[in-house]
Amino acid sequence: MSATALPAFGLHIHPKNLLGLNRDVWNDEAVPGMLQTGSGKAPVSISYRGAHTRKLPKKSYFIQYRNQAEKKSETEFHLNAEFYDPSFIRNRLSFYFFEKIGVLSPSASHVFLYLNEKKEGVYLKIESVDDLFLKRRHLEGGAIYYAVDDDANFSLLSSFDKQPKQNLQQGYERKLGSNRHDSYLQEFIYFINTAKDDMFEKEIKRYLDVKQYLLWLIGAVCTQNFDGFVHNYALYLNERTKTFQIIPWDYDATWGRNIHGEEMEHDRIPATGFNTLSARILDIPAFKSQYFMLMKNILQHEFTISRLSPPLTTWHADIAPFLEQDPYTNTAFHQLEEEQKQIFQYIEKRKRFLLLELSRF
Repeated sequence: MSATALPAFGLHIHPKNLLGLNRDVWNDEAVPGMLQTGSGKAPVSISYRGAHTRKLPKKSYFIQYRNQAEKKSETEFHLNAEFYDPSFIRNRLSFYFFEKIGVLSPSASHVFLYLNEKKEGVYLKIESVDDLFLKRRHLEGGAIYYAVDDDANFSLLSSFDKQPKQNLQQGYERKLGSNRHDSYLQEFIYFINTAKDDMFEKEIKRYLDVKQYLLWLIGAVCTQNFDGFVHNYALYLNERTKTFQIIPWDYDATWGRNIHGEEMEHDRIPATGFNTLSARILDIPAFKSQYFMLMKNILQHEFTISRLSPPLTTWHADIAPFLEQDPYTNTAFHQLEEEQKQIFQYIEKRKRFLLLELSRF
């Protein structure tokens, strides 16, 4: 492996295990391997990750250190191929934007990946949302739930067949916590769907950090992640406050592109977003007013080209020299510049649309 300005990550997987991994790309069972970085070598477990991307030639990976007791700062992380994002930065830009507006978000950085000494190209390393995610931010312990499919819609009905859910935890996978937390999550979802308006307004703050949720909703609406309202998020339950916070995840299909990398119209998603919890919260005049005030402030100060262009152009300058070494892309620097223009145009159009929407309420 030659040295690169981007951190170089080398995965080593025995050919037999690699063959097993490729035999069924939908199998989440990990295989053993080694990870080589600038800080040395470490034994890891490696599996593919993603939903609609697993059959693509450039795979995304979930990496777990096998000697986790020795890893105080990190026990696992994700390597995203960003195959359908011609800018390579939409996920990272989204997390940056969420962080700037006050929403817990995973950190992300670009690396250059090798697999068994073969160049795999530019990847996005994404922090895992786990107990160490909380510790790094000096947050209370508690529970973390991943929204693993569209049944994480805050409803009593399944998104798939509109029938009552057999279990109110349907759509979620617990990453951290206990059965006691599971019961509380189910109680929360039941409350969302059954509390009368006056009770909902009074009691929702007992379950949910409402302002944080509104900020997350603004982030999802601004970036226009179509899947982000009933999927592509995690829930963090703070043990001390007993309130949930919501954390964004998988935001590559944003900033004017869909999950296939095709252009998405700037007015696809309304200013209020969509899911059962958002509808209930925004049905309360005080919360709706708070939401609109927060959104206007963010549109004026954070969802702007002047705020977002510096990190975007810096990241593109970092990765541009290494794209020609990526065997899965033909993207050149002038195409990254075109992507920048496309994102900037999206920001301006989206902002005008949202301000017009807000003026109608």
